[in-house]
Amino acid sequence: MKTILSTEDLRIFVWVARLSSFTRAAEQLELPRTSISNAIQRLEERLGARLLQRTTRRVQITREGEELLDRCERLLDDLDDLGALFQQGSQLQGRIRADMPLGMATGIVLPRLPEFLQQHPALQIDIFSTDRRVDLLAEGFDLVVRAGAVVDESLVSRPLMTLELLNVAAPTYVAAHGLPTTLDELAQHWLVNYQPNPAGQLAAFEYHDAAGSRGVFVPMRHKVTVNNSVAYNAATCAGLGIAQIPASRARADIAAGLLVEVMPQHLPAPMTARILFPHRRNIPQRVRAFADWIVAISQ
Repeated sequence: MKTILSTEDLRIFVWVARLSSFTRAAEQLELPRTSISNAIQRLEERLGARLLQRTTRRVQITREGEELLDRCERLLDDLDDLGALFQQGSQLQGRIRADMPLGMATGIVLPRLPEFLQQHPALQIDIFSTDRRVDLLAEGFDLVVRAGAVVDESLVSRPLMTLELLNVAAPTYVAAHGLPTTLDELAQHWLVNYQPNPAGQLAAFEYHDAAGSRGVFVPMRHKVTVNNSVAYNAATCAGLGIAQIPASRARADIAAGLLVEVMPQHLPAPMTARILFPHRRNIPQRVRAFADWIVAISQ
């Protein structure tokens, strides 16, 4: 007698294995915990193998579970791709959970989101705005937008845009502290400290050393620390120190008289903004469509 496996049970297994928790999988899938447990029990009975070791503290995947995880992820990817072949003219449905910097959410995405929802009225989109690193799988995000180096290489990365950065300060800061012209003079100045992650690097002025093809960090004093891009810009405009912000925003504030450029001969290297996905291939069609749209409106 052939063993027939439920694709739904396999999807549940993937969530439990990746989260190492029945409870968190139930929360993300919005299912009762008993449904999660029953799905895993059915799989183990039909396969005749222990897939997960349960303890009071955690769930640990077995060797057999690791082998199944790799194969069923590829299988589910192929099933999703196969289904998408016959859904080109159908309406996208479901929920998309995305996280992106507050400035991007309020300045680019949300003002134009009605256009996307008009094209796909059956979608529900949850937009969260943080600058910190998030655990895409554990926190249930379909995609996040981040600038800078990719810390977790297991994530799928799609380039979005290149961000040129400028060194800036408010006119009130320059009036009070002067305008630095050399790197040595930075020791006498203040920096607005941007720390989106609790264990981030020390407060420092960064510039690109063309001769050495590397980034150099000059430690600086700071009085204020912020953890998101909107607060960073506000603190800079308030005269609390020197900052390094995207040129598109900086130039608008310079034109409005809110900021002045500082040390243009020592600019940081441009940053690449990326869309990050939690899976290498298993990206639902609705998520792909939303990512394509973000790319299109960000150009």
